[in-house]
Amino acid sequence: MSEAVTPTTTTTPTVFDPTAEAAEKALCFRGIWAWLVLILLIGLAVFAVMWLLRKFIQGPVYRKKNRIDGKVVIVTGCNTGIGKETVLELARRGAKIYMACRDPARCEAARIEIIDRTQNQQLFNRSLDLGSLESVRNFVARFKAEETRLDLLVNNAGIMACPRSLTADGYEQQFGVNHLGHFLLTNLLLDRLKQASPSRIVVVSSAAHLFGRINREDLMSERKYGKFFGAYSQSKLANILFTLKLSKLLQGSGVTVNCCHPGVVRTELNRHFVAPGWVKSCIQTLALYFMKSPQAGAQTSLRLALDPSLEGSSGDYYSDSMRFPLVPWARNMETADWLWRESEKLVGLPPIEPQNGGVQQNGNVTGNGTRPVAGGAGGGGGGESIETVVVDRTSS
Repeated sequence: MSEAVTPTTTTTPTVFDPTAEAAEKALCFRGIWAWLVLILLIGLAVFAVMWLLRKFIQGPVYRKKNRIDGKVVIVTGCNTGIGKETVLELARRGAKIYMACRDPARCEAARIEIIDRTQNQQLFNRSLDLGSLESVRNFVARFKAEETRLDLLVNNAGIMACPRSLTADGYEQQFGVNHLGHFLLTNLLLDRLKQASPSRIVVVSSAAHLFGRINREDLMSERKYGKFFGAYSQSKLANILFTLKLSKLLQGSGVTVNCCHPGVVRTELNRHFVAPGWVKSCIQTLALYFMKSPQAGAQTSLRLALDPSLEGSSGDYYSDSMRFPLVPWARNMETADWLWRESEKLVGLPPIEPQNGGVQQNGNVTGNGTRPVAGGAGGGGGGESIETVVVDRTSS
């Protein structure tokens, strides 16, 4: 009897094929679709990073809705850039604004545009050349003939990194316009600011003050002139020292003064930048993304001008709407005192403080450490006239 034959099954060992496994895993992402998905994901990631970076560069926006209907405001250098955006927002909130500009024609064009956009008719075009002490005095005289109060003064105008030149009074242009012009303007308007208290002064400085030093031996950069790291940075440091000193002099008066860095902003302030045409074109293209817009640059000034929570704040430095500490040379009160006294001499103001242990000089200092503020030569502001001290530096 034959035995049944049991068929034997031969098992073939499984061979690992890496190529086949990879093809199986990539079954849904093969060919052009895989590349399109990858490019899309990379594009979305880049867009998100760039959007966050731009939001960071532009900085915070002042969003409180408080109005300032009927408040009297002066903004210097406001026919373009940060100043124009400042006026635009203040006009939207009901302010009565005196636009103080060197070029009346450009100022008028900006004024008409802002009136059309805000329907605020209380905007006035006034000539002010901060490079001329006579122009400053004439502006103040006219303003005082029109207004008995001033609620807000925004010292916004400025020039940057220009070739060395002199003001009408013989002073280095950047120091004369950025500091001395505003120094005289503010001092001559203090009585109107006090009458409107609580009132505010906003001084637009710059982070360039970090590179500045007050050169007591060469304040007008006659021996050595640096367009940016020299004269401009010194003038911006002077803005901050002026703010610190003025805040102490105004304690208890109801008038506050703060300064700010608006950021790196696309404005005409860079008009004196010298470079080949292609370099300027590249910078202008990059500036569209990596610099603040004028509207963004105005936000810190607007917060200092408007925010009710800052009503009692004075003598501080802000950037991106936040208070920042100052480097030691920007809060040196001995330097601030010296600069104040020197500025008084240069613009022709009597000392606001006694210099000999509290002894009053020439009857110009009152009991609370303030001077009677006059309208100056050609004045209209009442009080004694002040003779301008003019130093002839044209021969240097």
